[in-house]
Amino acid sequence: MRAASGSMFGLAYGDALGRPTEFQDYGSIVAAYGLGGPRELTGDPARVTDDTQMALAVGEALLEVGDPAPESFEPVLRRRFVEWLKSPDNTRSPGMTCLHACVGLAEGLPWARATQIRSKGCGANMRVTPVGLVPGLSDDQRAGAAQLQAALTHGHPTALAASELTAYAVRRLRDGLAPADLLDALLRRCAEQRVNYRGEWLGELWRQPGVSSPRTFMAHGWDECADALHRVEAAMSAGRHEGDPCRATGAGWVAEEALATALYCYLISPGEPVAVLGRAAATSGDSDSIACLAGSFAGAALGQAAWPAEWRSRIEYADRLARLGEAWD
Repeated sequence: MRAASGSMFGLAYGDALGRPTEFQDYGSIVAAYGLGGPRELTGDPARVTDDTQMALAVGEALLEVGDPAPESFEPVLRRRFVEWLKSPDNTRSPGMTCLHACVGLAEGLPWARATQIRSKGCGANMRVTPVGLVPGLSDDQRAGAAQLQAALTHGHPTALAASELTAYAVRRLRDGLAPADLLDALLRRCAEQRVNYRGEWLGELWRQPGVSSPRTFMAHGWDECADALHRVEAAMSAGRHEGDPCRATGAGWVAEEALATALYCYLISPGEPVAVLGRAAATSGDSDSIACLAGSFAGAALGQAAWPAEWRSRIEYADRLARLGEAWD
């Protein structure tokens, strides 16, 4: 199937399709592209945003480390994020949370001081897909690595939980879980992990104003994610999926809404991957992040053959995407 390649390239394809529509309202997008949204890559190469750039940073850190543990993963991840910060290609309207946190990392601050503790922006989970694709990780490793890569920039518990759920969804789809069973699996994960604070990965991050314990810190994040997933359930049960997906599940600027709206766009037609990308890119919210996550889900489930063959040579960073996919397929 080449599921890892399908997921990494799907992420980049969604990012490229959503890049031109990110700051447009739904009516303008439909007027330009039709109800199905954008479905053709433009440009040579088709340019992506900071979403793909940072996903590559996470993926290449994982490839370098091999067997991630807190003490080995953090310094490599830090270096990759700082390289992204200082790259001349970092011109794609990156999020301020990531920029501020990465400046602190570049200055040598401990990551728990550099992170933006009140931010649950989607920058935490737009880049986490590679964690779900690495073979051979234990469940605890995968969850810890997903949360740590988020925590370096986004210190809010919802950002951590949404990142773990995103990586978990990618992994379960890659392993063959039926899309119809995905929402139930994610809601069970929320319930099972609700008060599990991964102190070996997160240290004392939970010690924030107004927080009484590690358990209450994480419960807040998992509860917000569960609420977002229940909105997906309601939207799917409604039976009609016309119009702007953001009206049902949120605009995607924050982590739990990016996950929820990407899932919604994917679950409407999981067997039609290009339609998934078009729908996700035709949103009034954070279209590139929503579409890149939706593409990563579709590619993990269907593999590289899901995408038009000619897209592979046209997407920006194709060589780096291919290297990661081939390492993990």
